[in-house]
Amino acid sequence: MDARDRLRERLAGWLDHLAHTLPAQAPIRDFVHHNTLHGFQHLPFPDALQAAAALTGARPYWPEARFRACFAAGRIDRDDLAAALADAGEAGLDAPVRRGLSRRDVLVAALIADPDVPGPARRDWLRREAGLDADPLFAAGAALTATDPAPAADWRALAAARREALFDRLGRDLSWRGLLEHLSGEDVLETVRSVLQRHLAAHLDLGVAAWRNPARTQGFYVAWKASAGRDLQWEMDELPDVRDAIQGLPDDPLAVLADALAALLPEPALWYGYLERLCLELPGWSGMFLRRQGAPGDAPVAMADYLAVRVLLERLLCTDLAGRLAGKPLDAAGLRAHYATAAGEFLVRDAVHRGELPEALQHRAAACLAAESGAWDGLAADIAAAESADASFAAAWRLAGLARALGLGPADLATLAPADARALLDTAGSLAPARRSELWLLAYEGHYREQLFAALAANRRRRRAGGGRPAAQVVACMDDREEGTRRHLEEIAPDIGTYGAAGFLGIAMYWQGIDDAAPSALCPVVVKPRHLVRERAAPGADAALARHAARRERRLRWRERLYQATRRHAVAGTLLGALAGLPALAALGAAMLAPAAFGRTLRRWRQACDGRVATAAAICAEAAAGDGDAGRGAGSEAGSEAQTGFTDVEQVDRVEALLRTIGLVDGFAPLVLLLGHGSSSANNPHRSAYDCGACAGRHGGPNARVGAAMANRPAVRAGLAARGIAIPDDTWFVAAEHDTCDDSVEWYDLAAVPARFQPALDRLVGQVAEACRAHAVERCRRLASAPVRPTPWRALRHLAGRAADISQARPELGHATNAAAFIGRRAMSRGLFLDRRVFLISYDPAQDDAAGRVVEATLLSTAPVGAGISLEYYFSTVDNERFGCGSKITHNLAGLFGVMEGADSDLRTGLPLQMVEIHEPMRLLVVVEQRTAVLDAIVARQPGLRELIGHAWINLAAQHPESGEIHRYCPRRGWLPWSGAGALPQVARSIDWFAGERDALPPALLLGGNA
Repeated sequence: MDARDRLRERLAGWLDHLAHTLPAQAPIRDFVHHNTLHGFQHLPFPDALQAAAALTGARPYWPEARFRACFAAGRIDRDDLAAALADAGEAGLDAPVRRGLSRRDVLVAALIADPDVPGPARRDWLRREAGLDADPLFAAGAALTATDPAPAADWRALAAARREALFDRLGRDLSWRGLLEHLSGEDVLETVRSVLQRHLAAHLDLGVAAWRNPARTQGFYVAWKASAGRDLQWEMDELPDVRDAIQGLPDDPLAVLADALAALLPEPALWYGYLERLCLELPGWSGMFLRRQGAPGDAPVAMADYLAVRVLLERLLCTDLAGRLAGKPLDAAGLRAHYATAAGEFLVRDAVHRGELPEALQHRAAACLAAESGAWDGLAADIAAAESADASFAAAWRLAGLARALGLGPADLATLAPADARALLDTAGSLAPARRSELWLLAYEGHYREQLFAALAANRRRRRAGGGRPAAQVVACMDDREEGTRRHLEEIAPDIGTYGAAGFLGIAMYWQGIDDAAPSALCPVVVKPRHLVRERAAPGADAALARHAARRERRLRWRERLYQATRRHAVAGTLLGALAGLPALAALGAAMLAPAAFGRTLRRWRQACDGRVATAAAICAEAAAGDGDAGRGAGSEAGSEAQTGFTDVEQVDRVEALLRTIGLVDGFAPLVLLLGHGSSSANNPHRSAYDCGACAGRHGGPNARVGAAMANRPAVRAGLAARGIAIPDDTWFVAAEHDTCDDSVEWYDLAAVPARFQPALDRLVGQVAEACRAHAVERCRRLASAPVRPTPWRALRHLAGRAADISQARPELGHATNAAAFIGRRAMSRGLFLDRRVFLISYDPAQDDAAGRVVEATLLSTAPVGAGISLEYYFSTVDNERFGCGSKITHNLAGLFGVMEGADSDLRTGLPLQMVEIHEPMRLLVVVEQRTAVLDAIVARQPGLRELIGHAWINLAAQHPESGEIHRYCPRRGWLPWSGAGALPQVARSIDWFAGERDALPPALLLGGNA
């Protein structure tokens, strides 16, 4: 085996590792929520966050200032912090420190006190303007800490230590580019990214690019080499040698990769870590290229091509920068030796990068750097002396802040000896920054957990009158946004029962509507459907369908001609632009000034143009096999192996699974509504992120439609009756889809509803519409531009306008309020105001077996979905720059597979800033109505749940089905009983609690008819 084969073998293993490190986001049209740190999920949550921070440089927790603001607002208290210390396993909390203060007391105070020490400029201002030195508490702290002798300022030793520490990181947690940026302030990544992203976007394009590289069919490396070798931009960037080097490259990307790695790092053991570091400097492009590797298409995608180009550019550009920095071409070892003889220059450059110099020293350093020569040694000595003085000030500042948090005054500090002060500071300083953030998060989560437990306990004590047969039953998605819809519907119609299930309703399928070019999977992304359902013309509507298809195809063809001609044709584009300019300007003005009305007009125009057609879902395998195209393949996504339609037995299986999972096996209402959901908005590349996650980021209406059609078939009902579920003849299933953006509802197949159900259906349609209007009012309170205290109709109009507004960056807030999930009977939470923060998943423990097989299946299907949503929102909130994708305002759609910021940036992954602005980052709290022993057994036999729960990626709690006792699970201490108070605010209706409020609200008891 030659060196190239060995590298190829090693590369395969490296790519497996990279798949766990790089973002795993699908092309944006298939966006589905997932754990951003999926590759670290095998680690306990705090360890994973620390490892991710070390690898990526990201901030994995909210800034402490945000947590302290919550403390000031009463959202966290001292008891929460003390409980967090116990949960985290801090040792010796009762051990005395000094003067009657325990370690717990000091650590709680250390968390409350701001650990950040003012920089030189702020410090000077405090002394000059705020009289800091006259502050008795600070003066007492300074006196106590001044006895510590300051170390002599040996700048040469300091420079040597920092130089060795910096260069030792090379190839481990620092790239050659990162080292040079540290020393020069110049970042070659700007050039690398600009060069790469143009070629990457063209190579990965899914239908936008007007020009394609003629060599793209030979792979990315060949296409890039052919184009970059002729690019005159290198001369404009004063890098002519780079173009010459590219033209002389071999044709094998592995040879280029091996040579470049050897030039950058002579030690092969460091190569994988270096490649990982380079990929993480452009995580979006690297992750998308790796995800697309091997995918079908006319342009082959191989990660070896990308890595070869990436490493080559690193070597060429860094070699140029190192030569300019040292005055001659140098490798890493040569640069290290250079700064060993120029220690003063190194220390100055290092201090400038750290950004901690006083203003006077900043000016002197800037002058030296501009001249690239000067009194480096004298400046280095002054920098070392300033850092020594900083250490003395920091000790006094921290001691004064700690004393305030402990409630100690100057007189109390006067009784302490310097050793006492040092003991207090050492104890406070024993919490590393990551540990402090972990404790704040535990306290933050604990405060909300106590509120939820109190709500569940108080709600259980209320008596509910036993009702008769419900007027209707609504099965909605478990989505946290539907909590508000269900609550308002129950307030309006107390005789309606509501249920929550995974949005695909257990019906994994490919769906192809009459207007769909290809089938789409409507199920969780980890499931591969085996069935295909097509929308067909209703009986007698075949001619109408043919006319509809012809008209629609003609309209879309002309639209495409207009768009593409204006982009690609010099003459035709100019003429069409002139002709279409005024109509386009009028349409743009209408869309901006009256988006809701314009959106309605546009939909009516399209319907009039295309023509309406009555349709039905072809759900039966026998019926589908009889039509003329039963043998037609399911399309590129579905594959020819998908079965067209479901057999009777398969339909019975799916309806039974749904009904048993949610606990609806008897007591059926006259109408059972299966309510899917989706989200419609304009000019929104992240639209899939607002849709149903259980339907692979698509609308769930087709699943509801198929499920209702199955449940209404006599053959299916007969099969269900044989299995113990008897659906009476006076029960009918109907289907609809709730648009979570504009709170509208689209109903399906109403013409098929028997006449005897019409009065009940009319009443249900009106009640659902009224609930959506009430829900619109509640949603408006969290939208800054929404009217204050709107009427229901005005709120609905406002939401419709947001959905149609092409300039609206916040059409809706998605899952921004998610915080918890309840798995149990509706009686757990019915009558509680939960502020749209809870996933509601129906499950009846009384109908489960002793092993909890039903709840096990429920946890397996819903816990990963809820965790993926919760964790993606968490990470996109705590560090939107690295884990999220920044502001929508600057987004530019790239190749239909992702977004960039402007015309030159990394491919941005995660959630936009506008989706997480109001999110409160905490792990999902899952409360299950089941015995703890049953849950223990389930977690023990399910590795996926054991990873999520045992490693604390989600928090688990249990409410006993009979006694109502609540226990929470701690990975370190096991099940802990809850014994808090169950007092809760009480209001008549939801609007009485949320009216006039803008921020998140705690739970409240509702005293209306639904209680």
